[in-house]
Amino acid sequence: MSSRFEVTILGSSSATPTSRRFPTAQLLNVSERFFLIDCGEGAQIQLRRYKIRFQRINHIFISHLHGDHYLGLMGLISSMHLLGRKKELVIYSPKGLQEIVDIQLKISATVLNYPVKWVELNPDVPEVIYEDSQLSVTTIILNHRIPCCGFLFREKKKLLSLDKARITEDKVPVEGFFSLKSGLDFKDQSGRIFRSVDYTLPQSQPRSYAFCSDTRFDPKVAEQIAGVKLLYHEATFLHELLDRAEKTAHSTAKEAGIIAKTAEVGKLVIGHFSVRYNDMEPLLAEAKSEFPETDIAEEGKVFQV
Repeated sequence: MSSRFEVTILGSSSATPTSRRFPTAQLLNVSERFFLIDCGEGAQIQLRRYKIRFQRINHIFISHLHGDHYLGLMGLISSMHLLGRKKELVIYSPKGLQEIVDIQLKISATVLNYPVKWVELNPDVPEVIYEDSQLSVTTIILNHRIPCCGFLFREKKKLLSLDKARITEDKVPVEGFFSLKSGLDFKDQSGRIFRSVDYTLPQSQPRSYAFCSDTRFDPKVAEQIAGVKLLYHEATFLHELLDRAEKTAHSTAKEAGIIAKTAEVGKLVIGHFSVRYNDMEPLLAEAKSEFPETDIAEEGKVFQV
């Protein structure tokens, strides 16, 4: 069974919360490592509601400094402190957020029980901001009213699995196993060549998730996310309000569908809906008119990659 690579929607509203929708926040689970993406107001309430142990979150990614994407952060940091957290928390954010948090801690005379490491995002050039043996995270440069980054989470290629029956049958030398698992052919001392494709099992493609926060419609975004398995793209308005979308530096549902189609992604999830909409079906239908494999970001919904 494949390890987890799944996104839980914690919030899907735009600038203000509604009685049914919280501002933007998502939780990505990669093999039981938890990554929080944006932290709108009420994020920690949602984490509790969906039984996600937020002390297991060690990395938080904040796309930009509009309140609906970070106002829940101070409360979460405080709760982690009050509950006795000791482990380091790493926060990736645009310039300015550390100052905002430090001021609040200073005024409340709070000294956290745990260290916080800040990683400042470059809003001009895509950069790898996190990497381990299984995963890399690269920024996506978005086109909003203020500096704003999306995040591309990409699973690294794993070593191939050996076909044990073929290996045994053909008496492949042990010293050739690593080369074969790495996709390389192996030549033994006698000169016999063992092709990797003949002694390994088919492997699924690495999984990937692109989070595109607030942004105008911008074809350059599609270039950065080409071929991702799952794409989240904001869709604040229906296309009939294109003028409003352009003035506020947001996208319509139709435009989100065009980006997904252009980038040839596997599946599109739309969110960041204006509070004017209670019924999401028109937004879904509009995005589907451009890209049929589209779904709605709804609180509590989990998307498997």
